[in-house]
Amino acid sequence: MTRTDLPELTVGWLGTGHMGAALAARIGRAGLDLTVWNRTRSKAEPLVDAGAKVADEPVELADRDVVFTMVTSSADLEQVVERLLSDPDRAPRILVDCSTVSTEASARVRAVAEERGIAFLASPVSGNGKVVSAGKLSLVSSGPREAYDQVEPILNLLGRHVTYVGDGEKARLVKICHNIMLGVVAQNMAEIVVLAEKGGVPRAAMLDFLNNSVMGSMFTQYKSPAYVNLDFTPTFTPVLLRKDLDLGLRAADELGVPMPVTSAARETVQAAIAQGRTTEDFAVLLVLQARNSGLELVSEDVEVDDGLAPLGEH
Repeated sequence: MTRTDLPELTVGWLGTGHMGAALAARIGRAGLDLTVWNRTRSKAEPLVDAGAKVADEPVELADRDVVFTMVTSSADLEQVVERLLSDPDRAPRILVDCSTVSTEASARVRAVAEERGIAFLASPVSGNGKVVSAGKLSLVSSGPREAYDQVEPILNLLGRHVTYVGDGEKARLVKICHNIMLGVVAQNMAEIVVLAEKGGVPRAAMLDFLNNSVMGSMFTQYKSPAYVNLDFTPTFTPVLLRKDLDLGLRAADELGVPMPVTSAARETVQAAIAQGRTTEDFAVLLVLQARNSGLELVSEDVEVDDGLAPLGEH
């Protein structure tokens, strides 16, 4: 996408943690007029190198055409939007939230935005900072179609694909469904890898076959280094995964959908938490599966391609 393909919109970005900074940098480097804010200003200042200006308060972004938010929790989203809209005479035209927050919090923010005449898009993302850098992030978006059409070119800057799924909070449900599959697949990977290893097959070999078969995916390849070399540096913790599995099961109860596989995966995640594995990556499910199978794992110390080299570099 070239600069001439982008809309002439001024952009604000609230929340420049690890993910937020990586995403905002892609907008700044595209040449759009970008102003950013973060609670800890030092985390926003590196974005000056990507062409951004740094604000001292969220309300300074109220004159932007579109403002993106990327924060940690539902409470953070509601608080930062309240600060953004603290001036009754200024407000952006469009507000886009890329955080993973509850449907209820999203609906409350939507109501506040609509009272001020602001179009609100829920646009949660799939990926982490490394996925962003590789240009392989995906997004799902819901809200007013007219607003989505205006900002779609900017959303496309953030990753490789964005999907519009309708109005209201539908994107939140889609993201919960996505994270349910995250937990189920992670547990199933642990089971098959342990089964193969107990039969004498190295984890690297098992996953090399899987990733080059019709069953392989970007996710299975991305998690392979963690499973092979037992690197549980957190990208997503069991506590966060349990939260999303619980949200999914609650939605399933409300909509009358039986989810036996999800329920079983939720219990394995709970077991990891009960054993104190709360700050590691959720790939630590592999260790629990191995111990339950009478197997103590060691790192295979093998270089494994995670598939996340920037596009064109493989």
